[in-house]
Amino acid sequence: MKAGKLPENGTLHHVEIYVSDLQRTTDFWKWLLTEKFSYTVFQQWKSGISFLFGETYIVFVQTENNYLGNAYNRKNTGLNHLAFHCNSREFVDELTKELEERSITVLYKHRHPFAGGEDYYAVFFEDPDRIKVEVVVTE
Repeated sequence: MKAGKLPENGTLHHVEIYVSDLQRTTDFWKWLLTEKFSYTVFQQWKSGISFLFGETYIVFVQTENNYLGNAYNRKNTGLNHLAFHCNSREFVDELTKELEERSITVLYKHRHPFAGGEDYYAVFFEDPDRIKVEVVVTE
């Protein structure tokens, strides 16, 4: 990371998520984070990868075999979803089209793009482990 001014107190440093299939997860998140957003690959090792944006990074680590039987479900206690800002409704619309072209299910399709409310323009979808992802424009 860059040397210089320290981040504000309370700024998110990183999020680390264990995944069932690191290669499948890397393919999905690398596309989303580096091609659609301005993240870069920060670190990569045999059992993990991280993506950096500013001073914050997201880490994905392969779940150890002993724990693979405990499947993730966002309705259980723990992480429900990750939400990302974008700067326009056109971005949401273009991303939605690309998700569908990649056969990635758009959640709440019957209410899309207003699934978060009539003044909330977003797309909701899932990563390979069914972690919900949200991309929202706040106008």
